[in-house]
Amino acid sequence: MYTLTYESVATKKLKTVEMEELLENARANNERDDITGCLIYYKGGFVQLLEGSKKNITELYDKIKKDPRHTNVTLFSDDEISKRTFPNWGMAYYPIDENNTSKYEYEQFKRNLTLLADLVTPTNVTSKQFWKKIKTMVAEPPM
Repeated sequence: MYTLTYESVATKKLKTVEMEELLENARANNERDDITGCLIYYKGGFVQLLEGSKKNITELYDKIKKDPRHTNVTLFSDDEISKRTFPNWGMAYYPIDENNTSKYEYEQFKRNLTLLADLVTPTNVTSKQFWKKIKTMVAEPPM
């Protein structure tokens, strides 16, 4: 098995309905292709970890790099792996919009991500890099 993690910047702010459509399609395709992972969309940026067969992940990443909904797609880690970090997550996602969410809910979201990052025991370098990126991202001050 193979895993990779990348980050990118949204070309425009995605509406909730657009994000839900993206996730619905991703989950269906990922189930078909036996891909699991986690997608974080936060402050106009994406960080995603994908895992599955090297062929399927490479093909998906090639499509992701061409997707017009984001730019500056940057791979920051990839690995051969023996087990998945997200074995039961077709694509984890939590909708958060710093402009339409209460300050309490927004801060709770950040705390939950940090807690999750602290509780997960990464099994490979790519997973470690993914969680390190998430913790750095949520620690940054609001835009």
